[in-house]
Amino acid sequence: MPDFVFYLITSLMYAALAVYFWRTRWAVTAPAPAVRTESRTLEHLVVMVPLILHATLLYDAVFAGDGIHLGVGNALSAIVWLTVVIYWLGNLFYNIEGLQAMMMPVAAVCAFLPVLFPAARALPNTELAVFKAHLLIAMLAYSLFTIASLHVLLMALLERRLHGGELPAALQKLPPLLTMETLLFRIITAGFVLLTLTLASGIVFSEELFGKAMRFNHKTVFGILSWLIFAALLGGRQLYGWRGRIAVRWTLTGFLMLVLAYVGSRFVLEVLLGRG
Repeated sequence: MPDFVFYLITSLMYAALAVYFWRTRWAVTAPAPAVRTESRTLEHLVVMVPLILHATLLYDAVFAGDGIHLGVGNALSAIVWLTVVIYWLGNLFYNIEGLQAMMMPVAAVCAFLPVLFPAARALPNTELAVFKAHLLIAMLAYSLFTIASLHVLLMALLERRLHGGELPAALQKLPPLLTMETLLFRIITAGFVLLTLTLASGIVFSEELFGKAMRFNHKTVFGILSWLIFAALLGGRQLYGWRGRIAVRWTLTGFLMLVLAYVGSRFVLEVLLGRG
């Protein structure tokens, strides 16, 4: 099965990069020498190889002849691919060395998920432009909140290690916690804007297809809960200066609600109940 081989190769490439970044960033506790510009450029080019192969496989799997196939395997794979792309672009402007070793293992697993959980049938009504826009915005929102969740875990680890002893090389090179916190809330703000657009475009889609503003189901409930949590977090940050552990808890809780909104529901329908 040729597709299986290419999925496996892509997954193994991500896994090899995870090992490389772990050994060069996290497994070293001695003072880390500065990474040469040539080395960082080469690393960026190498990461592009599995990204391009992953994108090709996703395109073939998602955009099949009879519509858009976005089951739980393809959805998770697409979200993680977008996450790596956004991180790859962001790392050109920000120094977030520690996220490489955290992101690549996730990509290695999710790149192979379309083989394990193939989409049995296409999504209905994917010919509508508003629905395609809704899906794209939703995927981007998921990806930004994935990065925010990994970022906040990295901050929590850095804060704990600062009080506990030696730092891995990856943590030594990170910006100060306040700088990372500022970047975190920029990511969350961008994700919140996209999440707002996702809910708004979902309302437009529902009106065009069903003649009513919104279908009240588990996806809607968890989506609104996620929006409320991130709205409260951003409001608390603005009004009360929320940070640290409060930011960690609210970010991860909001992300969990977002995962349950689509991925969790699709997993129950497709994997546990066997329905497309």
